[in-house]
Amino acid sequence: MKAGIVGVTGYSGIELLRLLQFHPYINVHSVYSSSQVGMKLSEVYPQISSLANYSLESIDIPKIANEVDVVFIATPSGVSSTLIPELISQDVKIVDLSGDYRLGDPAIFEKWYNHPGPRQEDLEKATYGLSEWNREDIKNSSFISNPGCYPTATLLGLAPLVINKKIDVSSIVIDAKSGISGAGKSPSKTTHYAETNENFSIYKVNRHQHIPEIEQVLKVWDETIPYVTFSTHLVPMTRGIMSTIYINSISDSITFESLYELYSTSYEDSPFVRIRDKGNFPSTKEVYGTNYCDIGLAFDERTKRITVVSVIDNLVKGAAGQAIQNANLMFGWPEDTGLQMVPVFP
Repeated sequence: MKAGIVGVTGYSGIELLRLLQFHPYINVHSVYSSSQVGMKLSEVYPQISSLANYSLESIDIPKIANEVDVVFIATPSGVSSTLIPELISQDVKIVDLSGDYRLGDPAIFEKWYNHPGPRQEDLEKATYGLSEWNREDIKNSSFISNPGCYPTATLLGLAPLVINKKIDVSSIVIDAKSGISGAGKSPSKTTHYAETNENFSIYKVNRHQHIPEIEQVLKVWDETIPYVTFSTHLVPMTRGIMSTIYINSISDSITFESLYELYSTSYEDSPFVRIRDKGNFPSTKEVYGTNYCDIGLAFDERTKRITVVSVIDNLVKGAAGQAIQNANLMFGWPEDTGLQMVPVFP
């Protein structure tokens, strides 16, 4: 199977290339860039020079569609919506890692992303690619919108409770932290070494663009959920997301054991979600470089509050790894194909 990667010079794009080197069925045929056409990819990333020394090609949609079977788009928000309408008309499968097609309403997209959204008719063709909870739709789709990194960690952490209606729907508080690579490759004051080193900062308070994405999916699972409180923090590390979620229980009979059983049963057929034993909570290093989502649980009998701790590698399960997992589902392969990595530690 031939694949093309648009936006390969970004962090998610180069992570896609790295992971696809291990895939038995997908061969990266070509890579594309809008700003560095003609350069060797090894000039941008010397670490791949002896492995896959591609030349960066211009983005020519008919040519791309004629040469490959699947296109991965790993561009900043606002770019993929200029490419995908033409790609949709071609006989090629699409996995979009950007945020352009995650929200179903263009007006909501424009409010949170501060630029016009894609056309409604194209949005309706996109399948939201939260692999563990949307497998059948993904298998029958040719256009996947990959979830955001924060929503992936958060939604996987919340799904069993929300779907099974175990919580007070107005009580969801999400305290999330991310490594600096989540901000992308382009430098800014926020990601400047002198600003981030030995620092811990909150950002986009009550206005992060992943808020409507999280709420949109939660409302599909339980339409009575009104909103969530979602706060994001920047941690001086390269990779990783930890989403710590606090929810009030509505059941007098809930125990840690019943929580553990609920999560274990919910994810028993999900090779990349691992549920921790009582008193054992995951850290970001324990999923580093892999497609795993590790989840720890706690229940406070005094306050009747549930705590869920969900960790992922933002560039793998939060981006490139989940994109490959979705491609596997689209093409009918086992979803863990090419993704069976052991976490990098320490």
